[in-house]
Amino acid sequence: MVLLQLLVIIVLTRACGEGAVRLGQPSTIGEILAGVLLAGSAAAFGKDVPFLVEVLEGEVFHHAATAGIFFLMLLAGIELKPREILAHSGASFFVALGGVLVPLGTGIALGYMFLPPASDRFALALLIGVAMSITAIPASARILSDLGLMHSAVGRTIVAAALFDDVIGLVLIAVLTAIIKTGGAPALGEIAWLLGKVGVFFVVTSILGVHVYPRVSRGLHTLQATALELSVLMAVAFAYALVAEWLGMHWILGVFMAALFFEPERVGLRAYEGMKLVIGGVTAGLFAPVFFASIGAQIDIFALLLEPVFVLVIILAGFLTKLAGAGVPALISGLSPRDSAAVGVGMSARGAVELVVLSIAVEAGLVAAGPAHGGATHHVYSALVLMALVTTLAVPSVLGRILGAPPVQEELIEK
Repeated sequence: MVLLQLLVIIVLTRACGEGAVRLGQPSTIGEILAGVLLAGSAAAFGKDVPFLVEVLEGEVFHHAATAGIFFLMLLAGIELKPREILAHSGASFFVALGGVLVPLGTGIALGYMFLPPASDRFALALLIGVAMSITAIPASARILSDLGLMHSAVGRTIVAAALFDDVIGLVLIAVLTAIIKTGGAPALGEIAWLLGKVGVFFVVTSILGVHVYPRVSRGLHTLQATALELSVLMAVAFAYALVAEWLGMHWILGVFMAALFFEPERVGLRAYEGMKLVIGGVTAGLFAPVFFASIGAQIDIFALLLEPVFVLVIILAGFLTKLAGAGVPALISGLSPRDSAAVGVGMSARGAVELVVLSIAVEAGLVAAGPAHGGATHHVYSALVLMALVTTLAVPSVLGRILGAPPVQEELIEK
């Protein structure tokens, strides 16, 4: 049964992805729509064909999507170079700051505008703001790769800003979690402690990447144990991910940092090209499509039908606040108006990172997942999932049109 579920998931996502490419769109769009199709089929025919529900709600789909996030982050780290990020770190910090503060403030304001007075009103409004402020590195990295923009000024700015965005998001998530659990914001000392741990993590992983990683790789060359290079890279990625979680961060930052220093100058051109070929093929051919399908599968169309104004306003605000909040600082930093608009659009991809934030709220009982009936309060979860879906779905086409890049899938394994 597990093998059959995998077969259905892989065939469906790849078929929809290739169909989107043939229609002149990025494969990402087809893969997200594959998830929408799977969820819709399970809802319509689940009673007669329970296998569809098993595929949608089974652990196979969930774990494959998690693997997709892992490999997307690994590939993004391999493709980028530390010096490229450092070269854009100054501008990217202000892009990230604007891309967080504007959506955060707008989301809180919308929460107070649409949600009725209640004891959890502030927590729900903050949840909307935090979810709107998120930028997902995995989603952004895949879209940039599909459009061939990873190494452009726009691509490097977006990825570096998304990194800063995630660090700021850690603090916001800590505040949100404390408010949900205790009803009050965490003390300044707790926030300072979290920021200190984040700083220690980046410093330690950078030192290891610069000084230790190359020596290990050279030792493997000496032993002619080239087959171990992939194992070493994966082991380092798993270790960094565990350390990131232990320090209270999301594990995706650990995976990215593990791959970031896997450069040809440090590990050798042959090892670099070999890992890029393997990781690129596994990512584009297997796990990334499942990850994007998992985003599409989260949609609840009933929320749009029952609370159309609330949902549409959330979706529109989610896109426009990133466009303004990230695009204006990019313009001030010296990018052209076209590139600045592209940065603002690229920062709108949210994907599964926003779902992580929502899962915290679900586990704490602040919101409920799945179909609901009632006012805007009951549809906060679905509205935010739809916002993540629509904004991520819109980024490839809008970005391609702004930059004039052909919206077709780039073959990662041929880079």
